[in-house]
Amino acid sequence: MRIGSRDFATTGHTYIMGILNVTPDSFSDGGKFNQIDAALKHVEEMIGDGADVIDIGGESTRPGYTKISDEEETDRVVPVIEAVKKEFEIPISVDTYKSGVAEAAAQAGADLINDIWGLKYDARMAEVIAKSGLACCLMHNRDNTEYRNFMEDMKQDLRETIALAKAAGIADDKIILDPGVGFAKSYENNLEVIRRLKEFNELKYPVLLGTSRKSVIGLTLDLPAAERVEGTIVTTVMAVEAGCMFVRVHDVKENHRAIQMAEAILDRK
Repeated sequence: MRIGSRDFATTGHTYIMGILNVTPDSFSDGGKFNQIDAALKHVEEMIGDGADVIDIGGESTRPGYTKISDEEETDRVVPVIEAVKKEFEIPISVDTYKSGVAEAAAQAGADLINDIWGLKYDARMAEVIAKSGLACCLMHNRDNTEYRNFMEDMKQDLRETIALAKAAGIADDKIILDPGVGFAKSYENNLEVIRRLKEFNELKYPVLLGTSRKSVIGLTLDLPAAERVEGTIVTTVMAVEAGCMFVRVHDVKENHRAIQMAEAILDRK
């Protein structure tokens, strides 16, 4: 899969998407990197620690978050995308579910659109991604938790997302799926997603797992967000074992080392 100027294998190796939140209110690092200089320093650190893609987000999507306007989100992310592009070669993802922000981010140089609503929030998003020619990560989400058969319903929701992508003309080799741990799921649902990750391979698209510092880890270990590194690492190892293409994480160095070790044990080169 081509993301920016780099080719990524869709199987056989798990890559790292490093999280850069340029928001004042993200659940674990709000306000730390919403100044350009601090953001660039953190990107440099993440690259040195083993990040393969940088995911830039301008709106917190933690539980109970306050939605902001397209204009405010664009004003947060575009200068950072432009600055990172100027300083580094690394591919850039933008974490947004709004087509206007995605459009502006693509024009600013973003290489991947990471949509936490899987094309179902904004009717223009699929068209914007298709016209941009960029890769996309499409996450499972819904506005309720009324599942009859949790995993089957989830996979059906993702099939609907895939259908929206294909109808808009997004190429198969531009699509990554994210099962959406922490979104429209109970604690038990989130554990089941991680436990049954391999089943998402049935959908025939590469998978990204995003569990970093999330509540499923906090609730299990009874730890605050800043102390969930070890719990995240366990989920990363499970992602490697399940054949996920990406993990999306805050703590790049530790997760990169875990991937190296897991892949050595699994004899992946």
